[in-house]
Amino acid sequence: MPVNPDLVGRSFPPVSPYLVGREKIREFARATRSESPLSLDPEAARAAGFGDVVAPPTFAIVVQEQTLEQLLHEPDAGIDFARVVHGDQRFTYSRPIVAGDELTATLNVASVKTLGGHSMVTAESVMVDEAGEHVVTAISTLVVRGDE
Repeated sequence: MPVNPDLVGRSFPPVSPYLVGREKIREFARATRSESPLSLDPEAARAAGFGDVVAPPTFAIVVQEQTLEQLLHEPDAGIDFARVVHGDQRFTYSRPIVAGDELTATLNVASVKTLGGHSMVTAESVMVDEAGEHVVTAISTLVVRGDE
């Protein structure tokens, strides 16, 4: 089943709020080999003007993943996860993610393109904090391989 081109413009309900924990940030920093004291040491983060440790820039993928699950499980999407390759990832921040943030993300399908028998699905996940203020928009492009 090909990817449904009618996905373009489809918005999904917000996912459950994600409470960003200090240890999750530290684990992510270590996994991505970040050595920034801002991500590892609360005192260093506070000395730099933050309330707690600061997430590495790619940490937002942890929250975005919840929204992408919605897309991958959409009954009429036509996306076979076994054929998906992550094609691109971008982030646009209004401010850094800090331990203690409670983020809610909402996914919107920005585009579906067909190239050489493959489909490219671009989805944007807008994340806001508990006050409803924008924190980051994560943009992913999934390449869905066509039949071989």
